Amino acid sequence: MRAVVTRVRSASVTIDGETVGQIGTGFLVLLGVHEEDTEKEALKIADKLCGLRVFEDENGKMNVNPKDAGAEMLIISQFTLFADCKSRRPGFSKAARPETAIPLYELVIKECRNRGFHVETGVFAADMQVASVNDGPVTILLDTKEL
Repeated sequence: MRAVVTRVRSASVTIDGETVGQIGTGFLVLLGVHEEDTEKEALKIADKLCGLRVFEDENGKMNVNPKDAGAEMLIISQFTLFADCKSRRPGFSKAARPETAIPLYELVIKECRNRGFHVETGVFAADMQVASVNDGPVTILLDTKEL
């Protein structure tokens, strides 16, 4: 499982001109599910998201976790994170099929909510427009194969 995690001051997702998810300070998470991912990877990435200390303390150091920072999360499915770009036209054969990806995506969301986070989402497989005001900017790449 892969995630691009951006610390934001605000973020939103719109479908057909209607805002379906919106947060203030927190994380915009683009989440990709690999064809071999299981619940183990979903739990691992949720744990990392909920504990990632990238918010600033009183000394301006990135030392505060999202819970203590009062952060929210906007989690968007993003199968293109598993693009194979060996040729000029990316292939997506390593991205999980919806029957695998949707339950794992939903598990990550559930785990973050169970830990007390306000989590907004997009709509799986929809044509979404995502807007964000990056903070820092701070952008972290997570891959469960490396955690």
